[in-house]
Amino acid sequence: MTATQTARETFDALTARTDTLTDAELDEFWATLAPATIDFMIGEWKGGEFHTGHKANGFMTRLNWFGKTFHSATDAKPLVCLDADGTRFSNTEAMNGEASLWMEEFRGELVASMVYDGKPVHDHFKVIDDNAVLGIMNGKGALDTSSGTPRHLYFYLERV
Repeated sequence: MTATQTARETFDALTARTDTLTDAELDEFWATLAPATIDFMIGEWKGGEFHTGHKANGFMTRLNWFGKTFHSATDAKPLVCLDADGTRFSNTEAMNGEASLWMEEFRGELVASMVYDGKPVHDHFKVIDDNAVLGIMNGKGALDTSSGTPRHLYFYLERV
């Protein structure tokens, strides 16, 4: 991100790319953003992922993932998917349940984090603007260690 680019402009440029993004590019963008709060995350969000070559890239597409819904800190739907008719539903099978929102320290900052009920996975969020967040999936169940260096899955959410 250049000094003259806004976070939204950088986000739009990153999501428009068709090549593989590097973790370093997304980490650099992450470092420029403000931490999300639990109150900020409440609502319905449409999701997408950044293709970095992570082992889980494409998993959400196979689930027909729509996004996430946060009704409250204790009522989070991490995998809102679409059925064959396009109807949204909370897919509780793929990650063994639903989730909750906590404030957790990640990379030295306190950020809103979604903690899955049934997997050792935490999604951390930072604010791009009033209608978008950058997410990093973290935890034993989410790290890609195939290269020998643990890698996170990067995704985004846009407010519906």
